[in-house]
Amino acid sequence: MDTGPVNNVILLADSYKVGHYQQYPPDTTLLYSYFESRGGKFPYVCFFGLQYILKRWLAGPVVTKEAVKEAKEIYASVYQRDDIFNEAGWNHIIEHHGGRLPLRIKAVPEGTVLPTRNVLFTVENTDPAVPWLTNFFETVLVQVWYPMTVATISRVNKQVIHHYHRLTCETTAFAEISLHDCGYRGVSSVESAALGGAAHMVNFQTSDTVAGTCLLRKYYHVDTVGGYSGAFSEHSTVTSWGRETEAEAHSNLIRANPGGQVGCVVDSYNLWQCCDEIFGVKLKELVLEHAKKGGRLALRPDSGDPKVVALRCLEILGKHFGVETNSKGYKMLPPFLMVVIGDGVNYKIIADVLEVLKENGWSAASVGFGAGASLLQRMDRDTQKCAFKCSLAVVGGREVEVYKDPVTDPGKTSKKGRLSLHRRDGQYTTAQQGQGDPETDLLVPVFENGELLRDYTFEEIRQRAQITDDDPDILEILKAC
Repeated sequence: MDTGPVNNVILLADSYKVGHYQQYPPDTTLLYSYFESRGGKFPYVCFFGLQYILKRWLAGPVVTKEAVKEAKEIYASVYQRDDIFNEAGWNHIIEHHGGRLPLRIKAVPEGTVLPTRNVLFTVENTDPAVPWLTNFFETVLVQVWYPMTVATISRVNKQVIHHYHRLTCETTAFAEISLHDCGYRGVSSVESAALGGAAHMVNFQTSDTVAGTCLLRKYYHVDTVGGYSGAFSEHSTVTSWGRETEAEAHSNLIRANPGGQVGCVVDSYNLWQCCDEIFGVKLKELVLEHAKKGGRLALRPDSGDPKVVALRCLEILGKHFGVETNSKGYKMLPPFLMVVIGDGVNYKIIADVLEVLKENGWSAASVGFGAGASLLQRMDRDTQKCAFKCSLAVVGGREVEVYKDPVTDPGKTSKKGRLSLHRRDGQYTTAQQGQGDPETDLLVPVFENGELLRDYTFEEIRQRAQITDDDPDILEILKAC
């Protein structure tokens, strides 16, 4: 996956880092740094995306003479001087390591869900001649904040859906297909779509962001697809038929996809009339024929108050197609029919809609959701307060604990010394100052001296991210948000 204008590993850092090799204490031979979520909007994170960065950028002989030459020219122009770029240091990596990066990275396994304020990965140099290399790659490594935050937000959405399915459905099996990713057009780039789309698929099996599947196929051992979709209409494919012949637009879509998953957008004109008169009367027999062939139909209103719209659509459709009552006493549309809410959806709106449906006796199984910008774009590095900090240096043969402790913001106080991650009595804890037991450290070596040491499959990542009884109460999370 070519990400565009930058393909030189030496250009993957903020420009100011180029001169940092001159700024560390004399005789520094090692720098050890770590990455964590210092808190943020949600009390936990779902770790995902580091493997992509390692495979895409850091694995193999990535430093070449051509790369050094290009970087030297660009940074000379950036600084308007030619004596800052560390040409000798980069050439050392070529000459002594064949262009492979002498770094060691340990990380929590991808898909792990753990509370904030715990170490997620550590980085250190393995060649004492290039200690500056550890923090040079902070810039690109910290970009894991994006897929990690999407995976976290997606999982919070899943927790909400799972909660209401547990209360109002006979099974929670359908939770994983109840939130569709519609965010491809709403992100900043194709690479963002790929990373964000893949991160959402950690939790859900439906998506229109096919770039995410492309990334998973290349970097996470997915043979087919990560997320499924169906034959869904948009407003242009309905309104191009004209207002008076809207029914023909919908019937055309259904007839063109016999026995398939079909989704019709129903608010092009009069939503209530469309559900009541067009689908409930004019197209009722066609819908039933479609169901006999194994097909399913989703009606998607794309405007209005989601709580009001979802409930009223269910009531109208239930009047025409009948209502079943499950063993928990909640009403359901027939299994071949559902309503999908896709306008401005986020975890709070999902919770509001499902709560209203529950209060009115409807099961969450009869509705699904689609999300775009709120799922893939409406976040930043501070959503989970992601940070990469140095915690240990070796200077003149002596280990020095490195940390910051700003009097103006205690929340930014960083960790000290070597770190390890442990789980005791079901609780994750980060041991500092080298005090953890290496035998129980959950951080796994994933990269060393240019070689990828762990190559996770997407299926095992999905399994780690599953909802469990240990999850914090989702209603309490929503209150805090």
